[in-house]
Amino acid sequence: MNPLKITTRDAATGPILAITGELDYTNATTLRELLGTLTLQPGQRLILDLGSMKFCDSSGITALIAARNHAHGARADIALAAVPARTLRILRIVGLDQIFPLHPDSDSAAGS
Repeated sequence: MNPLKITTRDAATGPILAITGELDYTNATTLRELLGTLTLQPGQRLILDLGSMKFCDSSGITALIAARNHAHGARADIALAAVPARTLRILRIVGLDQIFPLHPDSDSAAGS
């Protein structure tokens, strides 16, 4: 089991959350709780960098949707960066690749 670690850094476009480890039913609430403390300004972009995420179950997907809802509630944007192949496959199967902008890395997500 890989514990969840979320590192926050600021970019010119808004915050970047780097998610490391497993985003699953045992710890998806960690991301949701962090979102509650995150203040976004209209026009900013919240970037979730998933490059070091090892596993994501349905609770993790729900947490990603909560992040999208949080961003949109603040009239901000959201993007996913470096989505692992297995998670990308799930996003495509359920159609979430149509609602999340996907980028190869956080730098391209911040620059576009």
